[in-house]
Amino acid sequence: MLNIKDVMSRSPIIPVISTSSTEEMLFLADALIEGGIDIFEITLRTPQALDAIEAVVKEFPQALTGAGTVVDLVTFKAVENVGAKFAISPGLTTSLAQYDRKIPLLPGVATASEIMSGMEYGFDSFKLFPASVVGGVDILKAFRGPFKDVMFCPTGGINASNANEYLRLSNVACVGGTWIIPKELIRVKRFDEVTRLTKEALSLLC
Repeated sequence: MLNIKDVMSRSPIIPVISTSSTEEMLFLADALIEGGIDIFEITLRTPQALDAIEAVVKEFPQALTGAGTVVDLVTFKAVENVGAKFAISPGLTTSLAQYDRKIPLLPGVATASEIMSGMEYGFDSFKLFPASVVGGVDILKAFRGPFKDVMFCPTGGINASNANEYLRLSNVACVGGTWIIPKELIRVKRFDEVTRLTKEALSLLC
């Protein structure tokens, strides 16, 4: 099974995507790959998400296509069944933690207690969510002391102006964000602009 740290090291930015159609997601995936990012977190916030994940996995087998907003065992099994290569959750439940997973899970945390609970189940990598609300860079710095071997992917409030501040931290492997995939550009099908923004974002990172 793919290791979650391999997933987190794939790109400094994991695009967090809420798609309105499979066709749109295929164009978006192509644009992101052209820009230099071949990992996608397709969130289960729309009815089209599972079909979009399945389509991208088949069309771009070389990419790492995962699912976000996986909140229970039913949705976890569903994303496994359509071929997702990893799953990201806003939190962690006992059923998700104890499930015999076929793909790696990156669970969300917001507090020290939640990190400790996850560590009891063998997790050493977490999504900090919502990062900007729960303390951002400052809380990640504070976590380095008691959790020196834990790595994070902060998501929520990450953008072009603060991504580097997060990525400079030794316990941050990558960040999740939407700023390289503005909804307005997608709505008018300016996927070439998504490619440009992706290249620009990567060139400005640490």
